[in-house]
Amino acid sequence: MNWKNPGWTGALVYAVIAIVVGGLTSALTRLSIARRRGRRTAVARLPAGAVIVISNHASYADGVLLALTCRRMGRSIRLLATSGVFRAPVLGGLAKRLGFIRVERGNASAADALEVAADALRAGEAVGIFPEGRTTRDPNLWPERSKTGAVRLALETGAPIVPIAMVGTHRVLPRKRPLPTLVKNLILRPNVLVEVGDPIDVKVLAGSDELTPARIRELADEVMAELVALVAELRGESLPELAASTDEA
Repeated sequence: MNWKNPGWTGALVYAVIAIVVGGLTSALTRLSIARRRGRRTAVARLPAGAVIVISNHASYADGVLLALTCRRMGRSIRLLATSGVFRAPVLGGLAKRLGFIRVERGNASAADALEVAADALRAGEAVGIFPEGRTTRDPNLWPERSKTGAVRLALETGAPIVPIAMVGTHRVLPRKRPLPTLVKNLILRPNVLVEVGDPIDVKVLAGSDELTPARIRELADEVMAELVALVAELRGESLPELAASTDEA
């Protein structure tokens, strides 16, 4: 299965949806990109060309919020999304039209999504990945240990990884009692803070090391540590140990 460019009609659909969903999101939350420490302004643009965007995952709203954040920074990302999204009426068709990439979680074909994502990157696209592979189960909403897919994708294609931390998304659409929360948000909009890290060249990070599975695992942990550091900075808290994922891949 290859990635298919949505073309100009797909770009038009993406733009219209971004406007509509962006308006709805503004009614439910205050989404703002924070300034990096030591910088006078927030990051305004994502790098041009192939780029892998990774983010922490605490809410069902994360995909929408990450896509809107990247649109603000000039890129339409192609998100890796669980197959359940593609099976949903209307939503599934839109996901395909937007060039999103289907992930069959929990079976042997899950890794096929990385090859599709690699095709998109070779076409110069921005690909979005939640490297934890699921919403975090950590009781304090810290990120879990990542899977290795984003790093393997970066090593294969040479695309840089840009970490984007999001804090407060659990107040927009939590895993429990989502509908009452949405109603509440119409009155009291929660703040969602976003911080964009510097691009990471994983090939430079790896140096001349042999890319054994163990070394790739180490690289994934190093990249994830950069994302967790951004989350900690936004939260104003000390860095935690990464919560362990129960289904490493």
